[in-house]
Amino acid sequence: MAFSRVLQIFLFIMYVQVSTAHAELFIDINKGQIDPLPVAITDFAGDNSANSDTGRKVSDVIRNNLTNSGLFAPISSSAFIQPVDDLIKNGPKFSEWKTINANALATGAVTSEGNGLVKVEFRLWDVFSEKEISGMVYSTEPSNWRRIAHLISDEIYKRITGEDGYFDTRIVYIAEDGDRGRRIKRLAIMDQDGANHQYLTNGEYLVLTPRFSPNSQKITYMSYRNDKPRVYIYNLDTGQQELLGNFPNMTFAPRFSPNGERVIMSLSQNGNSDIYTMDLRTRQVVRLTDHWGIDTSPSYAPDGQQVAFESDRGGTQQLYVMNSDGSNPQRITFGQGRYANPVWSPRGDLIAFTRIYKGKFYIGVIRPDGTGERLITSAYHVEGPSWAPNGRYLTYFKETPVGPNGSQRLTKLFAIDLTGYNERRLNTPNDGSDPAWSPLHN
Repeated sequence: MAFSRVLQIFLFIMYVQVSTAHAELFIDINKGQIDPLPVAITDFAGDNSANSDTGRKVSDVIRNNLTNSGLFAPISSSAFIQPVDDLIKNGPKFSEWKTINANALATGAVTSEGNGLVKVEFRLWDVFSEKEISGMVYSTEPSNWRRIAHLISDEIYKRITGEDGYFDTRIVYIAEDGDRGRRIKRLAIMDQDGANHQYLTNGEYLVLTPRFSPNSQKITYMSYRNDKPRVYIYNLDTGQQELLGNFPNMTFAPRFSPNGERVIMSLSQNGNSDIYTMDLRTRQVVRLTDHWGIDTSPSYAPDGQQVAFESDRGGTQQLYVMNSDGSNPQRITFGQGRYANPVWSPRGDLIAFTRIYKGKFYIGVIRPDGTGERLITSAYHVEGPSWAPNGRYLTYFKETPVGPNGSQRLTKLFAIDLTGYNERRLNTPNDGSDPAWSPLHN
């Protein structure tokens, strides 16, 4: 079952250098709660009815992406004064876009090429400085319009915020069906906006904690087969599943190293869990921790030099950071309650975690040195944080009691930015848990 999204997605891309090296229009996303920036995204024009339809769909996806980021407020097209045809032909009449308070203007066109491909052109203007700040041209198969929309969204986000976007990404998660106690759990994958949803496993075996490889083409996860948890690797290009080692005891909580050459995980022996790595080429296993406490949920720093993990070696479940060879473990959390699920940000500046205190669950972040702890969201049960590749958003799952006396559970995926103000539910066809965000595509 092929699921590759590499060069076949777009066959040609040309970046157009524009008149200014740095946009005057800028959103500082480091200052906390931000009022969304009003932007105008026109329907992309087309040279025939099919391309006009594609252009409208491209624009709809861009608007949806920017709205979901919490940083942009697309203006209704009913407020536009300058017709799109005139805009494409003669360029923006900036005074008319200023009138409707558009800070930025994005437009484009979809036209046919002689080889069965389409050309998608895109332009972005800073309305108040009256400057073009970005332009791109893509040549691709018509069916790839959605990915082109995500790439354009990423460009708009980057040019205005100065940070990488995250729209051209996927989320792998555990799709859940059935009554409580008899849940069927399948590995599933989708675009970050819920499109292109696909089940990867059939539910015959329980699966948990999927995580992407750095190139986004492999997933490591845990599966219960013959009532024993084992770590597997799923190849998205081939659909093949591979057992990672033949350990006599339970293995769980797997993650790839930043270079993709190793998997770090927990291995339970004699009722105690420690952290190990396996070299994927040589299959050599190295033990990193050797302690009577339960050590689990390891997560590499993006440079691969350190590992965050959870342990009860201090008497309560807390977060620790150690060197990647297992040396110099240091406790970084000292708050009340229990801390779990540490996940290092792709930026390296923060570690996300789950905190359980007085019967309530929280998602929070903390610096690797243990300072700056901040709780972002809370619920009856919220768990499993995973970072967007730009380190500005988190996805996780939230469980809510429903039915008579709370006898059933509704489990859904959510995303939130680091301010904690922009929480949204992710669209999935059924319940979901254990989400993991992919890196950006190359």
